[in-house]
Amino acid sequence: MSAPSSGPPIIFDAARRAARLSRAARRFPDADFLHLRAADNAVNSLEVILREFRTPVDLSPHPGVFAQAVADSSARDRVAEVRAVGSVAERAAPGAGPLGLEDQSADLIVNLLGLHWANDLPGALAQIRRALKPDGLFVASLFGAATLKELRGVLTEAELEVNGGAQARVSPFADGFDGAGLLQRAGFALPVSDVDRVTVRYAEPFALMRDLRAMGETNVLAGPIKPLSRAVLARAAQLYAKRHAEADGRIPATFEMVHLAGWAPHDSQQKPARRGSAKTRLADALGVKEQTGE
Repeated sequence: MSAPSSGPPIIFDAARRAARLSRAARRFPDADFLHLRAADNAVNSLEVILREFRTPVDLSPHPGVFAQAVADSSARDRVAEVRAVGSVAERAAPGAGPLGLEDQSADLIVNLLGLHWANDLPGALAQIRRALKPDGLFVASLFGAATLKELRGVLTEAELEVNGGAQARVSPFADGFDGAGLLQRAGFALPVSDVDRVTVRYAEPFALMRDLRAMGETNVLAGPIKPLSRAVLARAAQLYAKRHAEADGRIPATFEMVHLAGWAPHDSQQKPARRGSAKTRLADALGVKEQTGE
């Protein structure tokens, strides 16, 4: 009998995720608004850090969004050309294999809305930490626990009603309150985590699903996935409207983005404040306001 695996549980199918990203590439510009928001948040952080970054690296599943945001910002003269690293398959499954970066080779590493697909998130963060030069900065965004809460509920209810049983359809997103702790355990200094909740309003649920496909954010849970029948989808759309429709008939979709930042340790850094002593949110310190998008 073979010994049980000691690695992390396989929650997501990396090959399935890579295929989703490849198919989404052509349509991604039609649904890039959340990635643009995440890029703006990352650039806002850089604009208040008055130092140069000469070896920046982008590990995002959709590279290029961050580089363009930098080029359009006041930080453009302090950030060198951003290098995208890895193939689609490597970006699809962060932490599953080598990053393609040597240890202590980058002074800035960015990952926009990709780490929520990591089977081993602590392992992915540890790899990123090793790839940073001392006093290098890591900035990331990932989807948090409240993301797509409305869709998750109505899909489960519809499938139970129509089929008598339900399969998980929406990923188990990370709890935003664990972000700073995860960074600290991975060896980052001065870790910060903030949550940005966005409500996007759609004419009907199928428009939301089209955007999710264009983002490459549809179901990639490991194991067999039974396609949703037309009956289940139709009932889910009815339930969505019944449970969540607003006065004008449009339906809301919640996206929770967890923004993370941490530094590779260096002797010159200030000592972190006592845990729980912070008086302001990261968003407030950076002048980032919580918004509602359409």
